[in-house]
Amino acid sequence: MTFKYLGRSAVAAGIAGTLALSAGSAAAAWKPSGPINLMIAFAAGGGADTQARLIATELEKTKGWKIIPQNVTGKGGSVMARKLKTQPNDGLTFGIAVTQTFVYNPLVEKKPGFAAGDFTYVTTTAGTQLGIVAKTSRGWKSIRDVIAAAKSGSKIKLGAMGPKLADIAYVIEQEFGVKFNTVMLRGGRAVLNAITAGDVDAGWVAGIQAKGVKSGDLVNLLSGETGRLKISPNVPTLAEIGIPYTAGVNFLIVAPKGIPDAARRGMADAVASVLKDKSTKAAKFVQRAFGGPQLIAGAALEKLIADSIESNKKLVAATQ
Repeated sequence: MTFKYLGRSAVAAGIAGTLALSAGSAAAAWKPSGPINLMIAFAAGGGADTQARLIATELEKTKGWKIIPQNVTGKGGSVMARKLKTQPNDGLTFGIAVTQTFVYNPLVEKKPGFAAGDFTYVTTTAGTQLGIVAKTSRGWKSIRDVIAAAKSGSKIKLGAMGPKLADIAYVIEQEFGVKFNTVMLRGGRAVLNAITAGDVDAGWVAGIQAKGVKSGDLVNLLSGETGRLKISPNVPTLAEIGIPYTAGVNFLIVAPKGIPDAARRGMADAVASVLKDKSTKAAKFVQRAFGGPQLIAGAALEKLIADSIESNKKLVAATQ
């Protein structure tokens, strides 16, 4: 019998591979020990709520899990985060919010009741196509027209659904020497409804404006993302008008801190399988409303959270 010496690197690689396979197998084998409570930080009927409920339905169908969705709204997801923090970390309670809830809200709320480190970050589901939107009948083509109207004396009501968007609006005001009346509303659907009803002149909306933009009833005026909006590639970004921040967020599934790693990985893999299957209603909706799935998990997600906190600290400092 002969033996072949593999060397330390090969042995280490083999061990790492074995561990990866073991972790993958554990995640694939994981199933909840009872019904899963899914806390949804968004108002019922909006695009984010619809996304969450469609994912829950597909998981029940494909995995046989029982999922109980419940809307826990308020303060840009902070109400849900405070409640989620107190739940058992047994893999039976998850929440869905946006990254802003965890990486921005604790920086600006006086008594947030939670910190970014109080949670296990499971997976993102999608990004946004966030922009400032108005009715086409206003005659505005871009945010520069809104700024010009404000400079000429028009009183502009701007809808926002979170503190970060209100702060970015403030930075725009400071940059261009104008003043908006920022109106805080509960969710993107509420902002869109307010725009349609004429209760606000423009507002931040995260993707559900696409249908109205396609029909010609609505117009995107500004991209809050790092790049231009897919449906409105001629509209400038924040960076292009001299604002060095991004307003875009990721929809995010989280759990109380310290859930079993198999539960974290199992849920992340299950959600990914639903959203990668283009035949599911959840995948079709995410494609239509948010430009397609954006799945980030594990170490990459931890880095996203850490990097976002550092960027947001700079924005907070700029608004003081």
